[in-house]
Amino acid sequence: MSVHKELKKITTHSLQEMKKNGEKIAMLTAYDYTMAKIIDNAGIDVILVGDSASNVMAGHETTLPITLDQMIYHASSVIRAINRALVVVDLPFGTYQANSKEALNSAIRIMKESGAHSVKLEGGKEIKDSIERILTAGIPVMGHLGLTPQSIYKFGTYTVRAKEDEEAERLLEDALLLEQYGCFAIVLEKIPANLASKVAQSLSIPVIGIGAGAGVDGQVLVTHDMLGMTHEFSPRFLRRYLNLYENMGNAFKSYIADVKSKDFPNDKEQY
Repeated sequence: MSVHKELKKITTHSLQEMKKNGEKIAMLTAYDYTMAKIIDNAGIDVILVGDSASNVMAGHETTLPITLDQMIYHASSVIRAINRALVVVDLPFGTYQANSKEALNSAIRIMKESGAHSVKLEGGKEIKDSIERILTAGIPVMGHLGLTPQSIYKFGTYTVRAKEDEEAERLLEDALLLEQYGCFAIVLEKIPANLASKVAQSLSIPVIGIGAGAGVDGQVLVTHDMLGMTHEFSPRFLRRYLNLYENMGNAFKSYIADVKSKDFPNDKEQY
């Protein structure tokens, strides 16, 4: 029997069990009540309220502009829809990097005001104090290494990370440190599959990949990308399960045509 099917509620402990049993973890993003309800009912393990809301929901070029208040708003909307999934919320840029006390306050606000289950932070040993301080308050922390979108201006590009030996070694070292600090899981974004596989095998906590190959413990995608609602973004790692951009566009065109031609509403559609 899979861990996934037995559970009424997914917890950080459930994810550890899944890794132990060799069962893959499925994770998707959600930023609003309606989408979260559909995803949760489908049986997803983890929902990430990502700072990707900055791009997907608000149209910003990067994840940097989204604020803590906005993340709490999105997280609250998602939490109201959830019965089963574990909900992880990104701490947005500027709310944890420089000051561990501020990091703790940010994490506490997310947990108290949204009812979320855990937070996610980008980075390795440079954010050690923030991670440890958040954990002392009993708040579970998910790590994030590889391509860390909040550091986009440092990298200057969204290309694959850790292709060189030196960066690969540092990433493995950071992953081991994150486990040591007490993170319950780590996301690896856009790194070579071999390296990701090596990290997953070296750690006892689950490693969830996005563009990190099949050798990790689970996968995450941005829901709007995998549904084909976004169409200008086609990285190699993305599998589109629907083409909603086209389907929704056609539905809207049909509605417009029906209104213009006075076909909608018909006799049955009025009181």
